[in-house]
Amino acid sequence: MVPDASLKAWLALSLTRGLGGEGARRLLKEFGSPEAVFAASAASLRSVVKAEIAAEIGKGIAEDALDPTLAWLEDGNNRVVTLADSDYPQALLNIPDPPLLLYVKGRLDLLNRSALAVVGSRNATPQGIHNAEAFAKALSDAGLCVISGMAHGIDAAAHRGALRCQGNNCGSSIGVVGTGLDKVYPAANRDLAHALASQGALISEFPLGTPPLAANFPRRNRIISGMSAGCLVVEASLQSGSLITARLALEQGRDVFAIPGSIHAPQSKGCHALLKQGAKLVETAQDILEELGGLIVAAARHPDMPDPDTQGPATQDTDAQDLNSALFGHLGFDPVDLDTLGKRSGLTIAELSAMLLTLELEGRISALPGGLYQRIH
Repeated sequence: MVPDASLKAWLALSLTRGLGGEGARRLLKEFGSPEAVFAASAASLRSVVKAEIAAEIGKGIAEDALDPTLAWLEDGNNRVVTLADSDYPQALLNIPDPPLLLYVKGRLDLLNRSALAVVGSRNATPQGIHNAEAFAKALSDAGLCVISGMAHGIDAAAHRGALRCQGNNCGSSIGVVGTGLDKVYPAANRDLAHALASQGALISEFPLGTPPLAANFPRRNRIISGMSAGCLVVEASLQSGSLITARLALEQGRDVFAIPGSIHAPQSKGCHALLKQGAKLVETAQDILEELGGLIVAAARHPDMPDPDTQGPATQDTDAQDLNSALFGHLGFDPVDLDTLGKRSGLTIAELSAMLLTLELEGRISALPGGLYQRIH
């Protein structure tokens, strides 16, 4: 991408010290373009923003401050889209504080694709990870872009699931980050970031070099919800940042969906709170696709998605036969301890331990802290 004078003016305006998004929008409303802002008189500028900010703008465009971004833009996979660009996410124009510009690494065509936010706990359960991947895969199969925040847990699982989609109708995935795009946070998600940059997209409103400051992430969340038609919360504690995204989605007029869970699991408390407040309970991706109606043309169900119409004793019996053990039929999706399993199954602790180890090695269950076990399929 070869930056022109207009883009340099946009970048310079966004980097002006002390000037936030609200001040920048006031200037654009008054003068029409960043280039006109930098050409305006000091007196004119002071009528819109504080004198110290007007003085900063009056210094003109500092080319050396733009050099890191200009060098970054030499990579053909990197872009900067501004409020004036046709590639800018049109859904963000309807939120109260749209970013002045977005740094983009990856596919520009995804920025205006119909999308759904999928968010949740960093400390997700194995079942939550499975649900996030399966729901995201089904949503991407149906043509929806899955948007999340690249965090550990549910966010990363949602991105992975969406990127597994194959075919021409794939919605793929966008990761919205709270750092500059020259940084990967958390570092453990480096491979995921590379996959998103090549098959999906990474976006940020923060300049290159911006570290992962705590204040950045709530601001990032408004972009996740703002670009989406709705927000699915897979798992969340009552203190989860995912609830911030859900609240922003409601304020922006988006639908909020939540997956219910065990009444005993801390990771379900946030989802249950949302459901009490009017969020829509979903058990399959199809529930979301039907609720969104005409937003998408085709709806495809992932074969691994749990379907309430086919769950029940028959499914459990089949699983038990496949495993040559009745124990799997006694395991629910809520965490359970050995004593409870012993009472349900009539098996001894020694028998249970051996069979549970087999199920864990086969990837059917997960051993949790505190001596608890849980089905993950």
